[in-house]
Amino acid sequence: MTTSRLSVQLFFIYDNHCPWSYVVTPLINEITKAFPAIELHLWHAAFFDGKSESNIISKNAGLNQVEKLANISFSSNYKKTLDKSTNSILSANLMTWAQHKLPSLALTLLNTLQQAHFEQGNQLAKQSDFNDIIATLKISPPAKVFKNTLNNDTLVQLEEIYSLQEIINTEAIPALLLAINDELILLNHNFYLTEPKAIIDAVQLELNKHT
Repeated sequence: MTTSRLSVQLFFIYDNHCPWSYVVTPLINEITKAFPAIELHLWHAAFFDGKSESNIISKNAGLNQVEKLANISFSSNYKKTLDKSTNSILSANLMTWAQHKLPSLALTLLNTLQQAHFEQGNQLAKQSDFNDIIATLKISPPAKVFKNTLNNDTLVQLEEIYSLQEIINTEAIPALLLAINDELILLNHNFYLTEPKAIIDAVQLELNKHT
């Protein structure tokens, strides 16, 4: 599968503590495997700040719907954390750093963070929560990543996210967008949650329109 003579980029706006983002990430995995030439942008929206009541994910806030549409069952380890405030600030800083400094490893890191959170129940809320992940992936993020506030790099990326959300006229996450030359295509990820590989044909169809 080729993207020759085309400028093709894939934008994934997400929060790695968001259940919907968790079930959409396999689509990103499939696209990048099928189309390695597509430039990937993993943009963490830093939705969960650990403060407001809206940042407490409950079973009544759509988790059952995620399980039904994606045909999965969330782990008991994760469900035990649902009555606690959710804070993705450190994850946003870490993923922004990885996207800029280690883009070839960023998707692996995202998958690892989501596995830790949704399968192991790791809240990823303090620096020590990341120690095993950092050791396993052999990465060395700077100290500023683990300050419990959004750093300047993350804030700059958030401005880019806000600008893109204005263009697509939605602030909903996750959002999966394919940019081919000057055209921006919002992919409906709900169609592919139970069969992630099927999104490959959808992307190829869009590429064929431009060749």
